[in-house]
Amino acid sequence: MRFPSSSLRRGLATHATADVVAAAPPKTRHDWMREEIQKIYDSPLLDLVFRASSVHRQHHDPGKIQLCTLMNIKVGGCSEDCSYCSQSSRYQTPTKASRLAELELVLEAARKAKANGSTRFCMGAAWRDLAGRKRGFERILEMVREVRKMDMEVCTTLGMLTPEQAQRLKEAGLTAYNHNLDTSREFYPRVITTRSYDDRLDTIAAVREAGISVCSGGILGLGEADEDRVGLIYEVSNMPEHPESFPVNALVPIPGTPLEGNEPVKHQILLRTIATARIVLPTTIIRLAAGRQTLSESEQAMCFMAGANAVFTGDHMLTTDCSHWDEDKAMMSRWGLEGMESFEQKQVAVKEGTRLQPASTFPESASTLESSNEVLPAPSAARM
Repeated sequence: MRFPSSSLRRGLATHATADVVAAAPPKTRHDWMREEIQKIYDSPLLDLVFRASSVHRQHHDPGKIQLCTLMNIKVGGCSEDCSYCSQSSRYQTPTKASRLAELELVLEAARKAKANGSTRFCMGAAWRDLAGRKRGFERILEMVREVRKMDMEVCTTLGMLTPEQAQRLKEAGLTAYNHNLDTSREFYPRVITTRSYDDRLDTIAAVREAGISVCSGGILGLGEADEDRVGLIYEVSNMPEHPESFPVNALVPIPGTPLEGNEPVKHQILLRTIATARIVLPTTIIRLAAGRQTLSESEQAMCFMAGANAVFTGDHMLTTDCSHWDEDKAMMSRWGLEGMESFEQKQVAVKEGTRLQPASTFPESASTLESSNEVLPAPSAARM
């Protein structure tokens, strides 16, 4: 006697069923209590990953990963005292200061990234802010304009911004601005003293007001406690709009920096942080950033299961190693994953507006979209 294939299926603890995927997700919250997030973070790890995976499938295609490439366009010589960073002029590190990169060198790197499947190109300059850097800022605006013409998402991280500078970046075609909070408000002064937590929040507010997507996350392994990782997620969860991207970095200790002796972050801590962030920030892209190259393939797969859906890939990051495109494409093929298209994230498409297609196609604002109950179609059985 033959049975229908559906009657032979087993329910696995790591598989979100079609019923879970089809259920309408709740409205995105901006009123999380810190105690609520701590309770989620402290829950049994497999239960936490399962819950996060279910939330992820309600808001994202679990078979898609955003591929991003990061280029350091101005190395070293920074006046800040970030204790994890080899680009600070206050520390004796292997990183040597350089001038701002030439336009053609940046465009060559962007073309290479696009040819290898990256759809977001990020440019970082080791500056505290743009004060007194008028010529350098004009050159960066030109970089943004030219990379944007390649139909790629463009991101920069240039330190603190004024509202006027953020507006000029928007006009040049910038998609996203990275400005990490790094850790909790309470632990932050033990990591950085030259820029306050509120300074960072002011820059994020300027970026958001200019209509640029916000990319803001943190670094694990600074010496923080579980409560500080929860505190970071709490801070971004209570922003007027959740950041479109939340990078999760694992500290890569660099000789010469104050944190050179820190122990590597345990995978379970990385996994708990990603899963908790996915539950609290359901529509946000969560990016595996610095330190990913230290993870095994199975450890990365668990991070994807827990809700991570973006990676940095390419030749290198700002000052640390990066998994190469060929390695990542082979890994994604083995796990049934594929890269996102440029501007595929709905919140980003909303902020791009008429630069992509008629504005009437999109909801009125990113906040309107966040509160909608739109559910993605159930993933095919072939997807992870």
